[in-house]
Amino acid sequence: MPLLWIILTLSAMIGQLAFVLAREYCRPHKAVAWLVILYLFPFVGLLFYGFVAQEFSRFLPQRKRDLGPLGPLKQQLADRSRRGGSFDPLRRSLHRGDGLHAVLQSPLSLPVTSGNEVAVYEEGNAAFDAMFEAISSAKHHIHIEFYILRDDALGRHFRDMLIRKAREGVKVRLLYDGIGCCRLRKSYLKPFWEAGIEIGCFAPLLRTLLNKQINYRNHRKILVVDGKVGFIGGLNVGDEYLGKSAMGDWRDTHFRIHGEAVLWIQYTFAEDWMWVKRELLKDPEYYPVQPDPGNEFVQIVKSGPDETILELMFAFIASAKNRLYMETPYFVPDSGILLALKTAAMRGVDIRIVIPANPDTKLVYWASLSFVQELLEVGIRFYLYRKGFIHAKVIISDDVACSGSANMDMRSFTGQFEISALFFGGAVVERLMDQFYRDLRASEEIALQEFEKRPLALKRKEIFARLLSPLF
Repeated sequence: MPLLWIILTLSAMIGQLAFVLAREYCRPHKAVAWLVILYLFPFVGLLFYGFVAQEFSRFLPQRKRDLGPLGPLKQQLADRSRRGGSFDPLRRSLHRGDGLHAVLQSPLSLPVTSGNEVAVYEEGNAAFDAMFEAISSAKHHIHIEFYILRDDALGRHFRDMLIRKAREGVKVRLLYDGIGCCRLRKSYLKPFWEAGIEIGCFAPLLRTLLNKQINYRNHRKILVVDGKVGFIGGLNVGDEYLGKSAMGDWRDTHFRIHGEAVLWIQYTFAEDWMWVKRELLKDPEYYPVQPDPGNEFVQIVKSGPDETILELMFAFIASAKNRLYMETPYFVPDSGILLALKTAAMRGVDIRIVIPANPDTKLVYWASLSFVQELLEVGIRFYLYRKGFIHAKVIISDDVACSGSANMDMRSFTGQFEISALFFGGAVVERLMDQFYRDLRASEEIALQEFEKRPLALKRKEIFARLLSPLF
């Protein structure tokens, strides 16, 4: 009898391994990660796989139907951008015919906009002061979307300001993510409802668990006031983003934008609101005619499992001629990005990457370190940021910069809804470059010879984390 149970158990284990291999044969990198989980947690791992490994393509037809009414609005906004001639700067800024130029002008891309005024914030205090100032000036509507919203001092101040504006007659809509805000209590949300503020939860935890969509989160950070000023970047709403946590000083990158690009931040919010609340925000007052307050060329990039940012990141790296500078809290590239980085380094591109010295997630940090040695060996330079925690997500390729909510990892590439912005030359790229050099001075460069001497225990952790890295 014991022998029979052993045979049945082994057969069941082999069966679950074969099942996963059959499902993931097109994605061998994910197959390896899931085989490791099944080996460590047999049967329980298979149950976990069933809930989180569903490909988003299964949900695409329903999503296209739900967002279909937004099509005419998108076309109308695109026509406005094209009439403004905002594609011409793109042609002048990029080398014709290169991969990045082609990706940015694909039919799925949002138009490049001109005449924008952009303010760059490198830390939370100044960014939130600017957001509160914009909220205070609201006359018609305020649209807010965050991955994380805390019930702490900053979160309550944020709530109180929104409630005050709602009572003044301003229309306030708020979206938050079901996983990012899973600890948010109803006692925090109740005053919103009582003030008449409309609230939507993007992919609530229980519902997405039952629908097997739990792996697809909304990681965007958006604030739009009166359709005229928009904020995007890496900051969520919580005291830690002001440096008030065990992580210490918090280095981030956030943007305030005035101009035509705000229409596309608004459109991104409208798309998420439609998905969650089934309400079409088409009132012309949400999309006012924009002045030209500045001279920055900006292209908003919305991405998610239905329109990935992976191709853009690959083209961004592959098109670099002289320099490629990157700051990211989580560095977990896929094989294509890894190859693009190595190839760019072999072409002589100056590549420098800043990652945290003090991580907030050990497993992801170990995975990041697992890529460092092979990239150091081809001439890529890595730096550990030591002045607190760096949460900024910035990549600069020659004279074009990309920054927003997306990290340099597989979850941001293909699994999460993100929003970023491309900046073409101008003062914004210069500001991001200056900040990058300041961050280098606050960092310690990793030397290959010293890195090779890291403890064996750390190398083993890196191997384990690297095997699981396709899942985060």
